[in-house]
Amino acid sequence: MSSLAADGSASVEKFQQLDTSVPTPSAQRIASGAPGKDYWQNRADYDISVELDDVKRTISAEATVTYHNVSPDALTYLWVQLDQNYLSHQADSRLAPNVKRGVDPDKITYSALDRLLTYETYDGEMKISKLTDAQGNELPHAVVKTMLRLDLPQPLPSGADFVFKIAWSYPINDSEHISARTGYEFFKEDGNCIYTIAQWFPRMAAYTDYAGWVNKQFLGTGEFTLEFGDYTVRLTVPDDHIVGATGALQNPDQVLSEKQRERFKKAQAETKKPTYIVTPEEAKAAEKGKPKGKKTWVFKAENVRDFAFASSRKFIWDAMAVEGATHPPTPERAGGVADRMHRPPVMAMSLYPKEGMPLWEKYSTHAIAHTIQTYSKYTFAYPYPVAWSVNGPVFGMEYPMISFNGPRPEKDGTYPERTKYALIGVIIHEVGHNYFPMIVNSDERQWTWMDEGLNSFVEFLAEEEWENDWKHRRDGRGMVDYMRLRSERVPVMTNSESIADLGPNSYGQPSAALNILREHILGREAFDHAFKTYARRWMFKRPTPSDFFRTMEDASGIDLDWFWRGWFYSVDHVDIAIDEVKWLQLDTRDPAIENPRKKKEKDELPQTTTRELNYPLSKRVDRFPELKDFYDTFDKATVLPSEKKKFEGLIKDLKEEKIDPALLQTKHNFYVIELSNVGGLVMPVILKIEYTDGSAEELKLPAEVWRYNSAKTSKLLLTKKELKSVTFDPRQELVDTDIENNFWPRRPVKSKFQLFKEDKSPNPMREMTKPEAEKKEGVRTKADEKNSPVKPK
Repeated sequence: MSSLAADGSASVEKFQQLDTSVPTPSAQRIASGAPGKDYWQNRADYDISVELDDVKRTISAEATVTYHNVSPDALTYLWVQLDQNYLSHQADSRLAPNVKRGVDPDKITYSALDRLLTYETYDGEMKISKLTDAQGNELPHAVVKTMLRLDLPQPLPSGADFVFKIAWSYPINDSEHISARTGYEFFKEDGNCIYTIAQWFPRMAAYTDYAGWVNKQFLGTGEFTLEFGDYTVRLTVPDDHIVGATGALQNPDQVLSEKQRERFKKAQAETKKPTYIVTPEEAKAAEKGKPKGKKTWVFKAENVRDFAFASSRKFIWDAMAVEGATHPPTPERAGGVADRMHRPPVMAMSLYPKEGMPLWEKYSTHAIAHTIQTYSKYTFAYPYPVAWSVNGPVFGMEYPMISFNGPRPEKDGTYPERTKYALIGVIIHEVGHNYFPMIVNSDERQWTWMDEGLNSFVEFLAEEEWENDWKHRRDGRGMVDYMRLRSERVPVMTNSESIADLGPNSYGQPSAALNILREHILGREAFDHAFKTYARRWMFKRPTPSDFFRTMEDASGIDLDWFWRGWFYSVDHVDIAIDEVKWLQLDTRDPAIENPRKKKEKDELPQTTTRELNYPLSKRVDRFPELKDFYDTFDKATVLPSEKKKFEGLIKDLKEEKIDPALLQTKHNFYVIELSNVGGLVMPVILKIEYTDGSAEELKLPAEVWRYNSAKTSKLLLTKKELKSVTFDPRQELVDTDIENNFWPRRPVKSKFQLFKEDKSPNPMREMTKPEAEKKEGVRTKADEKNSPVKPK
């Protein structure tokens, strides 16, 4: 915590406006946090043909890319992302398990060693076999690790397009040995694979108004910064595979049986229970068969920033319509049954192997539908035709309209409660990413929290709405241990690749902060309006942190610069202490009241040990009666004439000044509650006040109580009741890191310890010289006799 200077500079710093920490508003991004009249972003359209070889387990593809330069700048080269090169054995980041904290010389994980050994034979580099312009002329280019620079024949002016063609291939990684956001899972029992394929094609890097080309290398943590575009993708796979992908399937007649098409039509009218498109029995039969040839599945997706797919003959496929959701979304001004009848429903669909049953068939598709309904309530209507959840080797990863999710039951079909909630939670989280960042298209490579933090917050709301008492809930209490680590933490605004503890930093802390903002600072109505305003302003656009901060303030009408500064720009934490409570009583100035009170207080003082021993009550006598005088009988509660006159003069003066003398007879107690901000993070002060009559009340003081002194503040409590106790953060929802100082008077805080037994050092002599046959209880060896002979009785 910053020490408080004599001029209060620490407080000024914490409540200083963010103007010096955020970019100056511009015609692209205006001061309200909205896109300005000159806002722009480039686009890229893709036409791709790709083949998945199930025997060699490789990807080979070619694409025609149309890049639209909407920026005001002429571009002399384009940057293209080759994130698959992260899995190249030449990549700087192939030691990813140890990159964040360095290599521990004393230990290395099994998975890290397995990964390193696998790289001796696996090279996942994306091999570029062709790169030409639309006419077939080769284009000069340079591969720079996970980026490719394409040098243009001439500068691309503002408003112009450039078309290039590119072909590539690479071997798919086995996720058992090289875990990544993409890969295949091999099932030894039936010899089949599930493929969940992402980062599989050269994707245009983003050219932005705030950073130019976003061409930071992919090091495994900071995810993706991408442009929107339209996709047509032809996926050629074995003819017995089922495929799920970004976009809408264009050729169901060629890839689905008549029975499957009929089932899909039925699913479009079902909103309560998923319908099987591919049944478990059909999937089990496909596992045992072999392909007779190939099929090409054609998908089209409009206005998406990425494309991913999953393919396997093991897949069971179920689907249902999302109640109340249509594609395209029904405009708010329209509505009614007649309007919705002409719009196809948004479909929630799941792909999973028999190993995912019964957990997946029970929860996956329902969780998708619930996510779309809940997120749409807090942001905007879901704009895409479909949302997939696919079970495979990736625990949780998101792409437009499709997500990969890992939790499965045990082999016998049972599952612990934690697995159930892990599956529902990860589906809500990954499907929720369709909103952040797939539609509200933030820069993940730079600011992970803008999608993970915001998405985790809305995920929390969706989980709370899934059931009243969501198990394994991730609220602010789970952040306490992390927030204590002040020396090891970095601000949330840190670049994604420089954050070691990405989970608590970019997911947990922003989510906890936004929940506090909603519940205790803005209130639900103001927060929800501001948050929805942000989401709708930046649909299909690329916001920056300042756009979020400014929109939340602009739409709520509350200055929150102190909040962003503390939670996002600092490593302060919440630790507010109740130092003491002072009990004050009003001095009535009336000697008829005050003199008896003072006498009573003095008489009620306890006797000291010395007086008690020297003059026991049973032996106290009047030793010198002849020396008594006036003061031995004078009652100190007596009102002297001078005191009475003085008080009467006071009353007269008050009346002349038109001050009600009855104020002096106020019977209230005055309590001063003194507080310290130990952790440095300025926060609202929530106090539970308990009284001796058994009643209680809750006081909520705004964070501005710290604005003049961020280290110390106090609250004056006026009450007719007598105070019993005071508790700060009584519900433990402000992520306070030390609850021991939250109470007045102090109370013991429970904790636990464990007993342990020291390990006994091994005895090599005993182990090596005592034959196995003689180690049974009661059998003594020659060594035993020699070392400790038995004495005769």
